[in-house]
Parts: sequence; C-alpha cells; structure tokens
Amino acid sequence: MTQSATGAGGSGERGVLRAGSNVPEAVLYVTSNCHLCSVARALLVSVQRTIPFNIRSVNIEDDDELLKRFALEVPVVEIDGEIVAQGRVDVDRVRAAVNEARITQVRRKATGE
Repeated sequence: MTQSATGAGGSGERGVLRAGSNVPEAVLYVTSNCHLCSVARALLVSVQRTIPFNIRSVNIEDDDELLKRFALEVPVVEIDGEIVAQGRVDVDRVRAAVNEARITQVRRKATGE
C-alpha cells in the first residue's frame, strides 16, 4: 500500500508521521491523477499549519477492499476513524473534526482511558 505521511508536532519537521505524538491522524484516501485529491491534500496541509495533526495518504488503487469501498468517492478524509469528507472537502468540517479529536484525546489522557 502506498502511503506518505506529514506530521505536525513538537519539532515542526514536515514529512514524518509521529506515532504516539498525541495528535489526531487524518487519513486521506486518494487515487492516482486525481485533481480533487490534490486539492484535498492542500486543504489538509493548510489546516495543519494552525492545528497539529498527522496526515497519512493512502492510494486506494493498491488495496482491492479500499478500491471497492471508495472508488467513486475519492478523495475521502477520515479523522481518527470517522469519515468527515468525501469528494469535495469542506475545510471547516475537517477543522472541527480535528479539534474534536484533539479534545477527545485530551479527555482520555486526563481520565486514564
């Protein structure tokens, strides 16, 4: 499966996925030569400049199950397991989902879940 990652976190280094960095993860499901996928990635990166979270791109063409699931819906944005955008990406909805995931992580950490 083809994947690339962009991390946001303490060092400010780009292009690194930081497992355990206590930030939400956005999975961007894409296909090759997909203009909307490129637009979606740019939108995610713009949100990432103000809110720390990881971005992982997954090309669905490399996985038959994902291809069946998302073939007509790419790009698809999933934040911590919840699909928040399909096709055209609403940047405000993505921002809200990332913030909600961050709050959930803080609550879990505070309560020891």
